[in-house]
Amino acid sequence: MIIRSATLYYLVMPLKETFKTSYGVMKDKHLCIIKLVSNDGIEGYGELDAFAAPWYTEETTATATLIIKDHLLPLLQNFELQEPNQVNQIFQSIRGNEMAKAAIETAVWDVFAKMSNQPLATYLGGKISDVSVGVSVGIKEHPDELLQTVSSYVNEGYSRVKLKVKPGFDVDFIKQIRDKFPELLLMVDANSAYRREDIAILKQMDKYNLAMLEQPFGVNDLVDHAWLQKQLKTPICLDENIRSLADVIQASKLKSARAINVKVARVGGLTEAIKIATFCNENDMVAWCGGMFEAGIGRAHNIALASRVEFSFPGDISASNRYFEKDIITEEFVSSNGKITTPKRAGIGVDIDEKSLESYCKRWEYIILN
Repeated sequence: MIIRSATLYYLVMPLKETFKTSYGVMKDKHLCIIKLVSNDGIEGYGELDAFAAPWYTEETTATATLIIKDHLLPLLQNFELQEPNQVNQIFQSIRGNEMAKAAIETAVWDVFAKMSNQPLATYLGGKISDVSVGVSVGIKEHPDELLQTVSSYVNEGYSRVKLKVKPGFDVDFIKQIRDKFPELLLMVDANSAYRREDIAILKQMDKYNLAMLEQPFGVNDLVDHAWLQKQLKTPICLDENIRSLADVIQASKLKSARAINVKVARVGGLTEAIKIATFCNENDMVAWCGGMFEAGIGRAHNIALASRVEFSFPGDISASNRYFEKDIITEEFVSSNGKITTPKRAGIGVDIDEKSLESYCKRWEYIILN
């Protein structure tokens, strides 16, 4: 298969409600949808999930699209692909820029799955037809406000809740949720908001039977996480500092964590994500599928990945209506009793809602590759 052309759609999608983390406040999601067309006319879709500002990783929507156009797509020009795994190797000459790579690589996976007339989940080796999903809740100003929000998601049937935390918005908030829902699968995500001197606070969190504590320390750290894990019974989960299988192997050797948040965009695509999940499964680490405020295309890829048996813990996938009033796909993903059914049609199994795409689209570019 040869990629004939690429179309990039630049979107700004307002969030239904402001989402607050230790990094800052989000009111809308900037993203880019990439459509690849093969020499046989088969269309594959990927989603660039870098944020507008470089507060999660170094990449932004603007820098990543520049890399896509000037460096990654030219590597595919007139290249005859035999399988989607090749893209990961072809892009090795470009350092970093994992989100830019993932946007193209996932679209290639979609093309190949459609060529084989298989749902992407099946093509990836997925066996789970109904994927367990969780929900991530941003920082609230008062514990009562958080309790109300969490209660609504529990009533909707979500099987796992993740709370964003930072100093001053942590122990009291966790306690109120745990008191109300003693059996809830509950975890917290710090987005690197704590330091070694916060050990007393982190040990207080350890009392509340948390499923895991995600990324308490810095994005380049494995040593301090290992120091902390020795002192807590709560499993530490790593997120921002995991960009590849090599990072996971180091974390495993240092005993820095007992769980890994596998985000397709952050690790450069589905190929690397599967390698990481496989390693975790073989080395007594929990692997689960993280989220990046994806629209329908990215969500479809996440659901397909999470259908693999290595993903035993509910991911940050959630229903289409979690973040946006209207998604960019015609049949939106719906959560029922904490599960989302994998699409049964070939490829990612969803169609673009052209009107919705047009309403969010600020501009687009068409690029001929051969």
